[in-house]
Amino acid sequence: MLRPVPADRRTTPRRSPAPLGTRLPLVAAAVVAAGLTAACGPSSQPAGSAAPSAPGQSSQALLSGTESATGSPEASPTASASPTASATAAPGSSPTPSSARSGSAAPAGTPAKPPRTSTAPEPARIPGPGYDSSADAQKQIDAALRAAKSDGRTVLLDFGANWCGNCKAADKVFDQSQTAAILGASYHLVKVDIGGNSSANSALLRKYSPSGGTYTMPVLVVVSPSGAVRTDTHVTGNPSLTSEGINSFLRKWAS
Repeated sequence: MLRPVPADRRTTPRRSPAPLGTRLPLVAAAVVAAGLTAACGPSSQPAGSAAPSAPGQSSQALLSGTESATGSPEASPTASASPTASATAAPGSSPTPSSARSGSAAPAGTPAKPPRTSTAPEPARIPGPGYDSSADAQKQIDAALRAAKSDGRTVLLDFGANWCGNCKAADKVFDQSQTAAILGASYHLVKVDIGGNSSANSALLRKYSPSGGTYTMPVLVVVSPSGAVRTDTHVTGNPSLTSEGINSFLRKWAS
């Protein structure tokens, strides 16, 4: 039996659920919005200021948000050279010390050489031409012998006179550069005047040339540092009083 319906009660038709095709875009939009918020962080703009994205752009926005969160391969820290790799030499190359590159350093353990200095003594003083009759010949000979013991040179005694022509010829050779170099390097020259009346100088001549007789001037006597006579031209005869003859004589008897 049918019941009567009150007149004041309206019958409202039931709303049918939204079709499935209408709900799917809404779900997709919600997923896209959640993905953008997780990838990019909270927006600095006020809520509702961003323009809504179209349904067709949801997948692209999600992809770009994912890439911005992970970073591109070029920006990855692993793509840059590490400090260890930059400090390591390339294969096949070996570090070269600065001393090896310059080529001037001695090998390790080699003592440094002292700076080279000249060990040659200064040339001996050569008296000028002529003979000094007022000089103390004995003191001069003694000083020459002391110097010879110190530097290893030889003493050359030249007995002569200022009026002797041969003595003047010998003086001219002694004054030449080559002969002077030999004398300065190897001899201490002492000139003794026997042309005057000095008995002391005559005694010295007989001491170093004791053979006696008539002396042919100049008499050249070579004496060792110890005082021993090595040669006496009064016995052997004078060399040629030229540069060749005297130089040969001096080289022969130089120490």
